[in-house]
Amino acid sequence: MKTYHDIATDGGSDVAGQVADQMARLSSRLARVGHVVAIMSGKGGVGKSTLTAALAEAFALMSHSVGIVDADINGPSVALMTGVRHHVPHPVPGGMSPATSASGVKVMSMDLFLQHDSSAVLWEAPSQRHAYTWRPMVEMGVLRELIADTAWGALDVLFIDLPPGSDRLPNLADLVEDRAAAVVVTGPTAVSHGVVARSITAAADVAGLPVVGLVENMSSYVCTACGHEEYYDRSGSGAAELAAAHDIPFLGRIPFDSRLALAADRGEPFLAHAGDAPVGRAIMALAARMKDYLQL
Repeated sequence: MKTYHDIATDGGSDVAGQVADQMARLSSRLARVGHVVAIMSGKGGVGKSTLTAALAEAFALMSHSVGIVDADINGPSVALMTGVRHHVPHPVPGGMSPATSASGVKVMSMDLFLQHDSSAVLWEAPSQRHAYTWRPMVEMGVLRELIADTAWGALDVLFIDLPPGSDRLPNLADLVEDRAAAVVVTGPTAVSHGVVARSITAAADVAGLPVVGLVENMSSYVCTACGHEEYYDRSGSGAAELAAAHDIPFLGRIPFDSRLALAADRGEPFLAHAGDAPVGRAIMALAARMKDYLQL
């Protein structure tokens, strides 16, 4: 496969030089970031973005400096979930200004550049129907810019909220080199486990990223009135067996709580106000396990 350096002529745009300059900025920016953690899942709808926002809040509550990059270019949601949808990025010394949530989490998302909630992400092209051949390359260029051109400052952890699927992971691994690790999220169903199994393989074998472990999200429902917890899988063994089959740690189960979903819809911190709820305790326990892994 040809690279930018193999292009015979680029019409004077110096594509290879632009990419090299951007990668140099990326390396410089990441020099002040302790750890990069990709939150990923092959399955959509498992609550990955909600969990990313909650984990970032948990690390902030533990007095760590935290950032989030919303890597879902076409379906960004982290800005809304963290309550920073109103922020307009602007130039500051060292790059573009990230938004800062009420919990102190720095956020950069494509959503911050869209004028309206209903605005679609469209790239300039003679025909959008025929843009599919180069759209993935453009999207990776945008992700590179979101990381490299944001004035993060010093961070203990930079979370990358990846879109569903595993095709973006090898490209992300190339961007951040040996700085990243992956947390894989699954739902409680056998369908989710089957899809996520391929994500674990992609992370470890294709992208070469160390896998912190597997999290089962929405594994149970907790009644907010009586506190009774009802599990989808009463045996509780499905996700643990999946983790064991791939020789990665099982990090735990996160119950579903409508209050967490409502807080995400409103862009409000959840753990600071309901950290003693079962879902709050589970998220804080997960953050503590990740903190031990990262040696923070």
